This record gives sequence, structure tokens and C-alpha cells, in this order.
Amino acid sequence: MEEVSIIGIDIAKNTFQLHEAGFDGAAIFRKALPRARVLEFLSRLPSCVIAMEACSGAHYWERAISALGHEVRLIAPRYVKPYVKRQKNDAADAEAIAEAASRPSMRFVAVKSADQQAQAMLLKTRELLTGQRTQTINALRGHPAEHGLVVPQGTQNLRRLQDAVAEQEAHLPAVVVSLCKLLTDEFQKLTAHIDDLTLRIRREVQANETAQRLSAVPGIGPITAMTLATLAPPTDMFRKGRDFAAWVGLTPRQHSTGGKTRLGKTSKMGQKDIRRLLIIGAMAVIQAAGRTGGPKPGSWLAQMLSRKPRMLVAVALANKMARVAWALISRGGSYRVPA
Repeated sequence: MEEVSIIGIDIAKNTFQLHEAGFDGAAIFRKALPRARVLEFLSRLPSCVIAMEACSGAHYWERAISALGHEVRLIAPRYVKPYVKRQKNDAADAEAIAEAASRPSMRFVAVKSADQQAQAMLLKTRELLTGQRTQTINALRGHPAEHGLVVPQGTQNLRRLQDAVAEQEAHLPAVVVSLCKLLTDEFQKLTAHIDDLTLRIRREVQANETAQRLSAVPGIGPITAMTLATLAPPTDMFRKGRDFAAWVGLTPRQHSTGGKTRLGKTSKMGQKDIRRLLIIGAMAVIQAAGRTGGPKPGSWLAQMLSRKPRMLVAVALANKMARVAWALISRGGSYRVPA
């Protein structure tokens, strides 16, 4: 067999497509393998570069293939798409992955350990249950409203809704009463699970020195700190905090040409959970300042709020928080309140 340069692997549920390219970029072979035979086949090859898209299961396969002595590179799918020639199929995808991985300027995705993926699952599970609880609350408020039972928004008003259903039980269909009780029980179960997961996340933050230092930043709580410590790539991938903020997607998208600079809306690149949590935290800082008589006169926040919309200021503040987080992770130290 010829000396292997790069093998592009298109990951699938059952059948993986492999494309082997030599040092000159010429195709050596194209092969389809069932999932169970991939590691066996790769174990018989000399050490080479294995490239895959950073999709579901890619981090597991990186750890498994690296244990065989190969160098594994993960590429964001959006960087592979330009190299797909004409028809879209698994073989074309594997070839495009191999070609993209051979580019010297290509950016690769940092590999997550099993522990990082476990922490990410903890965060994602809590987010999932929180969304389900919100759906349950909306259903619990919406369906009784069809029968004239309306209460204000907020979980603190659900008790009023339960009391209203109990008072009108004689005038409501039995199905409505039973389903309201079912939704109420579901809400309580979801709340108990969310509280338990929140407690587990707080314990993880206490055991993580980086997350503890991030929690000292205004607007960054335990959830955001754990998300940054778990889902953010290594800081050495970025030259400075601005690059990290751009990766998160908190900088304007450019449409510049002919020497004319045109800036649009935020690019929304990178990890969406980090971006969302930073913006929510920034808005919380703005709201907290409003409850205490406004930000300190002459401060950056006060000057921005005096001439810009609150949402725009929140995004700008989230950008500053991202840069502060990058500095704390990369350089160490503790957060200090600006003079």
C-alpha cells in the first residue's frame, strides 16, 4: 500500500465513507466500511492524518483513533462545504474533508475530553428540561384561558391558577380539571429535576478553579462560568480577547469591498450557548444598575445607555465580558473591578 498522507472520514450512523489522498492530493482509494470495522481497518495502517467533520460522535472517534497512533484533525462542517464538488454524497464529503484538512491555513476544532463532554451533557440536559418547563407553563396558562381563567405571567402566579381551577371545578369539564392537575404535576417534577441539576452544576463550579474565577465577573453566574470553562476552546487558539469575542459571534459581520467598510449585525458565529448566556448576563447587569438608580455617572455603561438602545448596549457589554473571560482563562489571576 502507498504511504498514507491524509484520510478523510465521513461519519455516519452505520456506514463510514473513507477517502485516502496521497501527498500530492491524488486519490489512492475510496472505501465504505461498516461502523464496527473502522477501527480494525485503521489499526492496520501506518501513522497518518485522519480528518473528520466536527459533528456528533467526532470527539469520541478522535479519542479512539488517536489511541491507534494517528493524528486526528476535526474541521467545522462550514469549512468543508466549499470543497464539495458538484454532487452531494458521502464519498464526495469524505474527499472534501481530506482536501480541506490539507490546507495550511485551515482552522481545526479543539477536541473535548470525556469529562468535558459529560459536563456539557449536564448543561444541555438542564437547558432541555428548562425549555420543557417553559412549554408546560405556557400550556398551563393557555388552556385554562380558553375557559376564562387568566392569571399574570410568572411561575409565582401558578398557585393562583390552581386555586382558580379548584374554585371553578364544578363549572369546568372534568377533562380540563384532570389535565390541569397533570400539567401541574409535570411542572413540579421538572422544577425538582432542574433544581437538582443546578445544584450539581454549582458543585462542579466549586471544584473547578477556572469557573470559580469566572464567577466573580459581573453578569457571569455559575451556569455561564461552567459553560465557558467546558464549551470554550483552548485560549491559545486566539491571539487576544477580541479574537475570542469574534469567535463567540459578538462582533459585526463585514460586507466590505472596494475600500468601503460596511458593518452589519453580529455574526453569531461560534458556540451559541456561550453567546446567549453572555448577552443574558449583560442584560441582567443593566437591569440591576437600573434598580439601584442607574450606573455610575461617567462610566462606560452610563455613557452607552445615554445614547444607545439597551439591547445594543447589552451585546456590547457581552463582548467586553467575553474578552474579560478570555483574559482570566488564558492569563490567570482574579477579576478586579475597573477604577
